[in-house]
Amino acid sequence: MESLRELYRIGYGPSSSHTMGPRYAAERFIASHPNARKVKAGLYGSLAATGKGHLTDKAIRDVFASHDIDVDILWFPDETKPFHPNALTLTETEPGASSETYYSVGGGKIIKEGEEEALSEHVYPDEKVGTMARLLRYCDDNGYQIWETAIEAEGEDILDYMAEVWSVMKDAIKRGLEAEGVLPGGLRLQRKACQAYAKAKDFTGSMGNAAHAFAYALAVSEENAGGGKIVTAPTCGSCGVLPGVLFHLYREYDLPEIRILRALLTAGMVGNIVKTNGSISGAEVGCQGEVGVACAMAGAAAAQLTGGTIRQVEYAAEMGLEHHLGLTCDPLMGLVQIPCIERNAMACMRAIDHATFAIMGDGRHKISFDDVVEVMMETGHALPSLYRETSMGGLARIHEL
Repeated sequence: MESLRELYRIGYGPSSSHTMGPRYAAERFIASHPNARKVKAGLYGSLAATGKGHLTDKAIRDVFASHDIDVDILWFPDETKPFHPNALTLTETEPGASSETYYSVGGGKIIKEGEEEALSEHVYPDEKVGTMARLLRYCDDNGYQIWETAIEAEGEDILDYMAEVWSVMKDAIKRGLEAEGVLPGGLRLQRKACQAYAKAKDFTGSMGNAAHAFAYALAVSEENAGGGKIVTAPTCGSCGVLPGVLFHLYREYDLPEIRILRALLTAGMVGNIVKTNGSISGAEVGCQGEVGVACAMAGAAAAQLTGGTIRQVEYAAEMGLEHHLGLTCDPLMGLVQIPCIERNAMACMRAIDHATFAIMGDGRHKISFDDVVEVMMETGHALPSLYRETSMGGLARIHEL
């Protein structure tokens, strides 16, 4: 498995696969074609179908413009490349004539065509922690909690990066709770986090607690939709779930920040297992790979922070993914707004419920996390492309009608 630095990417919304990924691809192309003056960019599949809503063209133009390079963008929503639905072919047309194809595979990660077999450096040995079953066994053998496996593999300085991640998450919550007005795009969607937070202060009991967490998740998701600075957890479209849960527990129980950083490591291990054995790309498996995985990560973190054993942590993660199986990705107008923002808030609440449910038992259950990852991939591949981030079916189609 890759470093958690690859899972938790700090950048700007609204989409990790449609905005961050193409931006990285353009930067990499320029690095290998320093003399290019004119370039043609061909967008394929999901990258073309929802690219305008996700600001894909703006991300590409901004990068090339910063290097005084003209770019012509072509859209091919009905054509897909074999490796992944999100494909971008960049062709230097002046002074040379060479092409490179990149795949944006989720979470901001790009893979250049021809490099599929050597995707990345594996920091975590798969034979020890490559699946949840192996991870739990390794923890048992060494007396570890899950977060300790991350420190063993990446060193103590991974906590420094988690501190940076946590800082960006907190800043996004603060900005989101203060911001008001209409989000960019064509939906004229009003931000709700500020009002939700104001109302939550007047609520009491469990309803008040839930409302605060709800507002935090909304704040980050709205910041992402507005192109703000966020952390992929595991993607931009699902970036509100984990910080919403963590910030709620941090304030509710007055937790020391080191415990939050360790919870981020545990959540990251959960996300990494899905990324390695499944997918975190909405274009590949639907929203179950984004909000579903985010809910699993957040549920695991919440279970750990509230005293859960490693098996209760695994159970909370399993429920987070299982209860989102089959969730489609059908954003209106290709924007990361409807239903994405509300889904983040709801998944935040479900993650807390999953942690509570897991801790009420002893961690034993019938369906394993690894089983659900396998089923998620099977289900995702069975979904028609209409429901995999193309905005050609589901809620997106109803809106057009």
